[in-house]
Amino acid sequence: RSLARILLRLLGFIFWGTAAVLACGGVFVIVMHRSYRHLFQESFLPLPGWLAIAAALILLPTGILAISISMKNSRYQQGALMYFLLILLCLEMSSVVLVRFYSIRMASELESTMGHLVYHYNGTLSQAPGSRAVDVIQRKLQCCGVQSYMDWLNATAASWRLLDEKAQVPESCCKEKYSHCKGDLGHREQLYQEGCLKKLEDRLHFVMFFVLWCCAVLSVLELLAGVSNGILMRHQPFHNLRIL
Repeated sequence: RSLARILLRLLGFIFWGTAAVLACGGVFVIVMHRSYRHLFQESFLPLPGWLAIAAALILLPTGILAISISMKNSRYQQGALMYFLLILLCLEMSSVVLVRFYSIRMASELESTMGHLVYHYNGTLSQAPGSRAVDVIQRKLQCCGVQSYMDWLNATAASWRLLDEKAQVPESCCKEKYSHCKGDLGHREQLYQEGCLKKLEDRLHFVMFFVLWCCAVLSVLELLAGVSNGILMRHQPFHNLRIL
């Protein structure tokens, strides 16, 4: 019993710390969806993020209950802790399943969506949402094209008509230190040459797997808390509160 009390108290403090980490992971997912919403056609992508934030909020009272139970036995608190742990386990497992599902699905959709936006690009000064999204992505990620800057040669020939008919890329492909850069392929040292697709996939996978591992580790900690609480409950059995 003493070991169970010590472990439960320690887990209570750990729950507070991991709540902040899990909330950050959920916020990362939501912010990423809003930053690149033109690339993600699936409107339910932020759902794993919201589930992670909900789990983080529930972790706060769960930690308080775990610490309180470790100091003083309470039938009501022990039963409530078991309910909280069950809810948290359901939320985190749902987040893990959704993260895994979207990671596989988004990897295939990103290339086609990004290729479509590049192909229908209408110029740096265009007010079209898709064209502006391409410029924002290329500046933010410091990249050019889908696979590489060479993708703009096909896009130029098909849809992006330049007045001077010179081989160019958008000015958003220019490195920041070259203020006079106009996207001329004759000066490739002034351009970002790496494609945006790989950087987007790396960022997506990092955020998704961050949430996945947070949920997986927390699930193990919650199982330990449930076992510790169960040990304490055995020594103080329920009588009129058997439903708990």
